[in-house]
Amino acid sequence: MIVNQSNLSGIYRSFSAVFNQAYEGAASMWGAVAMETLSSGRSMDYAWLGDFPMMREWLGERVIKNLSAHHYEIVNKDFESTIEVDRNDIEDDQIGVYTPMIQGLGQAAKQHPDVLVFALLAAGFATTCFDGQYFFDSDHPVGAGSASNTGGGSGTAWYLMDLSRPVKPIILQRRKQPEFVSMDHPDDDNVFMRKKHRYGVDDRKNVGFGLWQLAYGSKQTLDAAAYASARAAMMGFKNDEGVPLGVNPTHLVVPPTLESAGRQILKVMNDAAGAGNPWWGSAELVVVPWLA
Repeated sequence: MIVNQSNLSGIYRSFSAVFNQAYEGAASMWGAVAMETLSSGRSMDYAWLGDFPMMREWLGERVIKNLSAHHYEIVNKDFESTIEVDRNDIEDDQIGVYTPMIQGLGQAAKQHPDVLVFALLAAGFATTCFDGQYFFDSDHPVGAGSASNTGGGSGTAWYLMDLSRPVKPIILQRRKQPEFVSMDHPDDDNVFMRKKHRYGVDDRKNVGFGLWQLAYGSKQTLDAAAYASARAAMMGFKNDEGVPLGVNPTHLVVPPTLESAGRQILKVMNDAAGAGNPWWGSAELVVVPWLA
């Protein structure tokens, strides 16, 4: 193949089609626990997280929540992945050998939010959220008191969540969608000096915490007693005025090493002695390889 701009443009279009097909076909899991927000600048402030959405009786004037005490900013970050194609492979019509690599770029771009979202979830025991406390903490300020959304412990972490609401426990903030790009003009320094054509993907995004009231993290042994305790704690959450929030856990999120324990709690109707399991079907089990 003659290496000219026309043929290079054709290669870019072919690679772009391969990338897009792989991107669209790749599975991702972040949407189960995170809500997507669109950013129009370098960052966004989520002070509104300090006001759990609830209605109240309108007596006299409206009650305006003061959110000035809360400042929770998510700053966008830049991400990329790039490969090189040797000019000799283009001249020798060996472009097909790069197809798996381009497909890999598409899959990586689609699943990178999974990596970020679940890494943040796992870090919730030592990373602060909008109220200045760790996301999973024993003393989140609520009114004149506090509330706990963690079971403590020192084992493998598992998470109980209410994912039935528009607001989710995790935020995926996007500034720029993944874009397939190239550096393949014959006059580019890398092409001229090293005979290397570059293709890659880049985007801008970041993750942060949403409402801690919708998640409970524990490192206690995952069994029926710990699960029951987590459910009771979440369903007992109240707002600053002492009104129940109506939190109802819907999903149990676990790493692969706890899949068996999760199934024992949620998927087994009766034990070996024939006794009924009161927690059967009480939540959906989500096994996340990114938490391994």
